[in-house]
Amino acid sequence: MSKLFSPLTVKSVTLKNRIITSPMCMYMAQDGIASDWHLIHYGSRAMGGAGMVMLEATAVRADGRIGVGDLGIWKDEHIEMLTKLASSIKLAGSVPALQLAHAGRKGSMWVSGGESHPLFPSDENGWEIIAPSPIAFSSDMQTPREMTIQDIENVQQAFVDAARRAVIAGFELIEIHSAHGYLINEFLSPIPNKRTDHYGGSRENRARFLFEIIDKVKRVWPSTLPIAVRISAIDWVQEGWNMEDTLWLSKKLSEKGIDIIDVSSGGTVSDAKIKVGSGYQLPFASTIKRELKDQLLVGTVGMITSAHQAETILVNADADLIFIGRELLRNPYFPLEAAKQLRSEIPVPKPYEVAF
Repeated sequence: MSKLFSPLTVKSVTLKNRIITSPMCMYMAQDGIASDWHLIHYGSRAMGGAGMVMLEATAVRADGRIGVGDLGIWKDEHIEMLTKLASSIKLAGSVPALQLAHAGRKGSMWVSGGESHPLFPSDENGWEIIAPSPIAFSSDMQTPREMTIQDIENVQQAFVDAARRAVIAGFELIEIHSAHGYLINEFLSPIPNKRTDHYGGSRENRARFLFEIIDKVKRVWPSTLPIAVRISAIDWVQEGWNMEDTLWLSKKLSEKGIDIIDVSSGGTVSDAKIKVGSGYQLPFASTIKRELKDQLLVGTVGMITSAHQAETILVNADADLIFIGRELLRNPYFPLEAAKQLRSEIPVPKPYEVAF
């Protein structure tokens, strides 16, 4: 049995393999409500053999969406279709997971395919955006309103309410989105966070918003189910969040009982020069894995496109989990094909056995 297709148990949840469908925004929801389209999209990845299927960034508030078509979990009306999604993923033999998100200053967008443009409060479907400090992400986007302490408490409660709904819907893992320049990441990074109160300034203060969310969410999320946090390991700019900060944060997350750290990078500033290439984010995950050893599980993401590449990462102990995005968009059955290439026996849907 290859390492990629060896099972992994995290608390009460067992993944049949180490492949996770990475959260990827689809912008296909109406008022945050999933549709039959989402059932087909996510069900295909589960049927294709991924050990875990994680839903896209799912907004904890209507004004926390990235774009108009984001999935939502900010009201009880979202639960019915989310329950169907979780159930269909589980029926296909995969673990249903959901990413809880708030876009912060990168919200109020119209997005379709590779095109996007910002929406302002005066635009149809636009809304006011909020952030730690009143600093726009780019010159063509809204300047966000600086969050008050009441805003901070309200957003934290929205994460708690969203986690409660995720439990009801049947998800077995939640991931708190703290990466890619969205709200929690905006608090962490010294570039968008210029606050002078106890949510700004020192690294400890900037991390307070995330730590408080974790503490509050754990009150409603079952202790038997795992929690992941997605982070941007570096901002890709000299004065931004760096690898030293990430190692500090990773240790703190371990101490708080976080089970998985999902390691990405960038997204905090619009002009960062990111060196994209095959496995380009792996060194960040590998550094955390070597530093923390077995204190928590480490996932890596970014241009992982082949079975042997993924297997090598795990064999070299650079990470514990492989988050795959675009390759699973191109080919939902990548895990089944990868198992065949690695000569691993894995469950195949009976009607598909003739092909695999």
